[in-house]
Amino acid sequence: MQKQIERAAGRLLTLLLAEGLRVSFAESCTGGLAAAAFTACPGASAALEMSFVTYCDRAKAQLLAVPPAMLARHTAVSAPVARAMALGAQKAAGADLALAVTGLAGPGADELGRQPGLVYLAAAFRDNVWVFRHHFPGDRRLVRQQAALAVLQLGGRALTGRL
Repeated sequence: MQKQIERAAGRLLTLLLAEGLRVSFAESCTGGLAAAAFTACPGASAALEMSFVTYCDRAKAQLLAVPPAMLARHTAVSAPVARAMALGAQKAAGADLALAVTGLAGPGADELGRQPGLVYLAAAFRDNVWVFRHHFPGDRRLVRQQAALAVLQLGGRALTGRL
């Protein structure tokens, strides 16, 4: 899985550099795993604007301007919050592309009974925002890795118009 993540990060960097674009990450359940993979690529500093690890609701509200009422109504693990995280990261960083991930990595269900592996990904690119819901199998480590891989791949699809 790690090699797949590294390849996806490298592909995203190549696409960004080819177009002279900048990216920002907003990560919750992955704890910065996608941004870490991206920054492991030589030349990443030419394309990475900012990265946010907003694990708690307060951080999502303060750093990404996710409305507290939205968090209360939908919870952090939701499509509206993933969308708001991507838009907030794009605006805060002044990035061309912003990628967001929020979800339940486990080990147990949340207060609503939702099972680990539920993840929402979002990409904001120029005037477009896409949000996707996934349910990744496996333990906490594997869910986090799959989510990081998926958000890096989402960035590549957003840049190449394959959404």
